[in-house]
Amino acid sequence: MQKRKLIVFDIDDTLTKSENQHQTAYVNTMRHFGIEKIDQNWRTYLHHTDSYILKENYERNFSNPFDLSFISGFEKEMTTNIQSLSNTKEIKGAAQIVRFLMNETEYGVCFATGSLLKPAYIKLEQAGIPFIPELVTGSNNFYSREEIVKNAVDKAKDFYKVDIFEHTISVGDGIWDLRTARNLNIHFIGILDKNLADFKRENIKCHIKDWQDFDLLNAEKQLEIT
Repeated sequence: MQKRKLIVFDIDDTLTKSENQHQTAYVNTMRHFGIEKIDQNWRTYLHHTDSYILKENYERNFSNPFDLSFISGFEKEMTTNIQSLSNTKEIKGAAQIVRFLMNETEYGVCFATGSLLKPAYIKLEQAGIPFIPELVTGSNNFYSREEIVKNAVDKAKDFYKVDIFEHTISVGDGIWDLRTARNLNIHFIGILDKNLADFKRENIKCHIKDWQDFDLLNAEKQLEIT
């Protein structure tokens, strides 16, 4: 089926129940590399991405400036670390919805995550979420979520051979996901109740408790997509 529209998925706590595993592996890996002074108040960072938070904590601990070349070794260690933890599960209904969108709708699917890429693959695989690796963008080469989402959309345009999508919807569980979507002028669906108060303060148009609560036609109506 021709893909005329696009959905951009966040991963952690949007498709996969993986926030605890991710944060545990992330902090353990920073400590493995001698980064001991770690500010774990994640909401205070300018960019909510592994690369940017790593940069800030690296430079807090060491005198030399951070370079993205550090990411490769860090990612390898973090991947090993996350594989030692309990397996990631899906957010209820996620795998079924992704398959439905891929196979039965005009929506293409891509993934934009603040996580580093290889740990993101592990989480998707463990949770049974279908994905095409070429359509996943992590934070390996980008500090901001806007850059990550834009890159994911560009990959989707190439993959689906679309010059421009009629509509693009971003889905995420965090207030940073909503603000990123607004900065890029794309539609947004919030998921899970943990940040619902923040979403309501931002006058979110569409919110679901989990993927069992998702109805595509109703979401399009709420987002005023015709």
